[in-house]
Amino acid sequence: MIRAFQESDRERLKQITAEVFGPSAIDFYIEEKFGIVNDHDWRWRKVRHIDDDIQSNPGGIFVYEEPGKDNQFEVLGYVTVVFDRGASIGRIPNLAVTADSQGKGIGRKLLEYALDYIKTEGMQLAKIETLVGNEVGMHLYPSMGFEEVSRQIHYVKKLD
Repeated sequence: MIRAFQESDRERLKQITAEVFGPSAIDFYIEEKFGIVNDHDWRWRKVRHIDDDIQSNPGGIFVYEEPGKDNQFEVLGYVTVVFDRGASIGRIPNLAVTADSQGKGIGRKLLEYALDYIKTEGMQLAKIETLVGNEVGMHLYPSMGFEEVSRQIHYVKKLD
């Protein structure tokens, strides 16, 4: 079941992010190349994006949950949406599903839900980004009608 984000979900979203983003996060590759930066690993930097998304558009965050142990609902994935209303573009900065729940169509359901939300908000385009290391995204996004428009190269220089 997909529902709107609640503040009580914040830590769970961060937990999922730290668990699964790895090769889908630029900070993962920065750490591979340069090691831990300023005593913070890639997970610390990536989970802060959840706070940014909540601050930017708390109404654009949706979670997927199912009954777990003792029929308590457990959040298994989430999607976040932010808007550039002036450009009429909805952007999906974060989409994640727990490792144990991947391959069950949850990410696709969340993405469909986000796209419906973006459309109802009057946007003309929906945008999502991924890195080459995200094999699931490289397959899922085109299968849902997203078209590649460009590739970006990230450069990082260590300052001594």
